[in-house]
Amino acid sequence: MLPAEALRSLLENADDPLHLERPADFDLQKSARRFAALTGAMEDRFGPACDSGLYQDASIYGEVEISEEITGTGRPLWVQMSNFGGFVTAGTGPWTEPGPTEGMTDQFVEWLDATCVAADCVFVPLDLLLEPYDGPSLLEEAYADEVLSALATDEDGDDGEQTLPVVWVDRYFNLV
Repeated sequence: MLPAEALRSLLENADDPLHLERPADFDLQKSARRFAALTGAMEDRFGPACDSGLYQDASIYGEVEISEEITGTGRPLWVQMSNFGGFVTAGTGPWTEPGPTEGMTDQFVEWLDATCVAADCVFVPLDLLLEPYDGPSLLEEAYADEVLSALATDEDGDDGEQTLPVVWVDRYFNLV
């Protein structure tokens, strides 16, 4: 796996404030091949019960989901690919909640990284993508506030006043 500083550099270099959903040089055929290779590898490992789908009007290209029964970890697994840089990340729960990669073994992460290399993608660990976003794009924070207000309540059940910080996963793997 690439060192964290190299990954941060790739994330920063791919960021283009004029193109939020996909880069100016977006290659649909290349992305389709990458995602097909990623999905095929996931199906080879976890079986045909993998559920995959594409996104529209977002910086994320597609996602593969594997149910908790198949993963053997007691948690579902998701693997996502961005429209930018062939970035791929994975988790076992919502990234807005604690422990979003709980149950992912080092062996699986190494396998996924090698799979990404073979598919001409770049695996970026979720913990790195959860670092505060400091790029040039103006990202809407409304959906972050919406997510947090659904999660944060006080003793009376009223919405909290907290705001989720914008993180790199917002830039490359979320609606924009």
